[in-house]
Amino acid sequence: MATPTRLRFAPLEPSKTPSVEAPKLQGIVFDVDGTLCEPQTWMFARMRAVLGIAKSVDILDHVYSLAIEKQSAAMESIRNVEKEAMLKMIPQKGLMPLMEYLDKRGIKKAICTRNFETPVNYLISNFMKGQVFSPIITREFRPPKPDPAGILHISKSWGLEDGGERLIMVGDSVDDITAGRRAGSATVLLANDVNRGLVDHENTDCVVENLEDLIPILENGFTEIDRTASNPKTEP
Repeated sequence: MATPTRLRFAPLEPSKTPSVEAPKLQGIVFDVDGTLCEPQTWMFARMRAVLGIAKSVDILDHVYSLAIEKQSAAMESIRNVEKEAMLKMIPQKGLMPLMEYLDKRGIKKAICTRNFETPVNYLISNFMKGQVFSPIITREFRPPKPDPAGILHISKSWGLEDGGERLIMVGDSVDDITAGRRAGSATVLLANDVNRGLVDHENTDCVVENLEDLIPILENGFTEIDRTASNPKTEP
């Protein structure tokens, strides 16, 4: 049985008239690692090895659980891994075509990442010169994803009063799509060989394998899973 869907955002192509009324998309929030740049899964394994924690333990939760006097050293150890990964960054396929398209259509762009500021700035200055992301939410903002606080902060900074309702969160991890869903945003999973299990996740609205694939989706109107159809109201 096909999953029911509904039109979430109106087509960005002005000449297209949707069959049902839908609001205009106001902005897109992007993750960084595995989304704007290709995934470097070794990085997270290295961080956990440095910290001496199991794969099941959240890296940032572990650092913040340490005694205050130990947190700085732990954070610096994972920054060193991130700096090494930064120099090996490869831009995601379809990156610039999508960025240029969003600029053409006047769609705001923001970043919400669990990374720290230096690799984010490196990515923008080396692979996306001239591109503006505002605001940029990094590790210093707490609580991090999967909490929706970062996305809600972005929405508020854009003057939106309905939380993340008029935004899309694009990412490659369960933290990304969970944060997006909790914020009330539509979600896009950038699928790869590692995260295939998230394709059918309850919080995933749309799946692409190349960022450029989002362009026709936005042009024709973004559809999402119709969760009201799967949970119909019972008549009294």
